[in-house]
Amino acid sequence: MLTVIVHLLILLVFANRYFLGTFLQQAQGARFDQTDDRFEPTVSIVVPMFNEGRSIFDTVMSLLRQDYPAHKLNIIVVDDQSTDDSHHWALKAAAAAPGRVTVIQNPVNMGKRRGINRAVRAAVSEIIVSVDSDVIVNADAVRQLVRRFAEPDIAAVGGRVNVLNKHVNWLTRMQTIKYYFGYEYLKNVERCFKSVMCLSGCLTAYRRHVLMELEPILEHRNVLGIPIKYGEDRFLTRQIVKAGYKTVLTLDAVSHTKAPETLSGYFSQQLRWRRSNLVDYLGGISHVWRMHPAVSLHYFSLAALMLAYPAVILHALATGSFWNAMVIHVGVVAGFGALYRLKMAGVPEEDRVGPLNFLWMAAVMPVTYLLLTPLALFTLDSGSWETRGHAAVSTEPTAEPQRARRPSLAGGRSS
Repeated sequence: MLTVIVHLLILLVFANRYFLGTFLQQAQGARFDQTDDRFEPTVSIVVPMFNEGRSIFDTVMSLLRQDYPAHKLNIIVVDDQSTDDSHHWALKAAAAAPGRVTVIQNPVNMGKRRGINRAVRAAVSEIIVSVDSDVIVNADAVRQLVRRFAEPDIAAVGGRVNVLNKHVNWLTRMQTIKYYFGYEYLKNVERCFKSVMCLSGCLTAYRRHVLMELEPILEHRNVLGIPIKYGEDRFLTRQIVKAGYKTVLTLDAVSHTKAPETLSGYFSQQLRWRRSNLVDYLGGISHVWRMHPAVSLHYFSLAALMLAYPAVILHALATGSFWNAMVIHVGVVAGFGALYRLKMAGVPEEDRVGPLNFLWMAAVMPVTYLLLTPLALFTLDSGSWETRGHAAVSTEPTAEPQRARRPSLAGGRSS
């Protein structure tokens, strides 16, 4: 019976993501991705950082190349007590553009969201753009984000994330295709109703007044009384939707991030994301059902599938039908690989990978669901950043932080 239910859930999720979403996108036409080129507000780009090393320099330099009026754009790097040379590289980037970059250091390790909150309080720009500290951003990304605030109740606009190190090995090539489907198809239902439930911290713009409105909720997030530092992006997006605002996603604002290159790094990332999903789905029970039926059905079916799928894998192992299930997995994944090859036929070879690389997902997906979902359930109270092997650091206060020359964060609204 459980197997039948899970198969129905898979069918429902599949239909929502790949058929209903695509159909609604075509039906909406230009309304699917509305723009307003008259809107040119002041913007503060906030980059939370913890143990990024040289990467933060490259990130800031890509932000300084933005095709946006320099007098309306400033950058704030927030160092969350890094224990490596990240602060040095951040200051070096600030020195390359005097007056345009501020580097602040948190007095204690407080996590990504609280660090961003601190920068938001200091800024007075109308729009806050959050960019992760290992990301390279296309030169038109900020402008593409800003022009999507086409309605006053749109509070957040997310951009697309591509894999930067796609050709390193089989794992990064597999993730390249996974990211492709994640943005091309999986959020289309939510995009149609301007209720995207997770906007990536790699590249997302917010109305500052909304972040200030939600600050008390964002500042004291915890599980079982223990402050947590994972899943901030998903949590923030859901709180914005819960408060009655709209959230949208555009594929024209592009960022590039480094995908994990080892299985240990990949499993660490997936464990963190799995915890985030579980906490988010539990938190959404109280209010997501009030959203558009297509969005709420999609949301809760994903939650049910995430919890039920590991049980199906266990059942297949116990009954000796695991390899039959694997054959089905391989067939489905091969179909997605063929679709990727078809869609990417005109793209330069250096910007795509071979479709056969996605076959690895047929093995990786059951393993991650079987092992990581139960582990995530029992470690929801983790308080670490847990990205790229980062360890938690002491939360004892330190000396007054050093700062680069701080520019004025003020700027008038555009006419």
